[in-house]
Amino acid sequence: MKMIVMFSLKDRLKHIGHLDLMRAMQRALRRSGLPVCYSQGFNPHILLSFAAPLSVGMEGEREVMEVPLSEDVAPDTFIARLNDALPPLVRCLSARQVADDHPAAMAQLGAAQFEITPLESADMLLAAVPGFLAQESIPAMRKSKKGMVPVDLRPLIYNLRVKDDHLEALLALHPSGTCKPDLMMQALSGFAGLPTPAPYDIRRTALLTERFSPLEEA
Repeated sequence: MKMIVMFSLKDRLKHIGHLDLMRAMQRALRRSGLPVCYSQGFNPHILLSFAAPLSVGMEGEREVMEVPLSEDVAPDTFIARLNDALPPLVRCLSARQVADDHPAAMAQLGAAQFEITPLESADMLLAAVPGFLAQESIPAMRKSKKGMVPVDLRPLIYNLRVKDDHLEALLALHPSGTCKPDLMMQALSGFAGLPTPAPYDIRRTALLTERFSPLEEA
């Protein structure tokens, strides 16, 4: 059995890398005394997997991880004991126990929602959104293992809208195609006529399946 866990990460902890976050989660799970599973071998460690690593500098409101269990534990107990062991800026928000053969969260990913707040040239960026989306294609260069490769971002931007002083973006997050928000913002900055990409604050507000349902409920 395993637990599908939704958690948030905010404020200054957005600056830690994925490996540091994984180690922090493993330490918290160890301190919690929850019946988690360990790897085999000379240096066993707690098994867990994240649906989609957060980029450094990005807050996460509804992140998803999977924690294999060695015995049953009530979701409320899991949440309370894990939160007692976590740092205050990381919170376990929900937990759901499923069978071992339940599809992995990572395999069900289809999209992610973001809230992006420009810190400079906000008026120009926000005003450029309708024209930006009206383009038939949005060419960009993406880094890959083979170097820089061309990509069309337009089919990977499912939705982009202005709300108050920020942008709400729904972007593809799938093995067959992913639109990273920094690449989209670079393209939007260029379309708006800015000489360099505008700085911004960003948070990932949800992970979704291919049918756009909440990943933590899949």
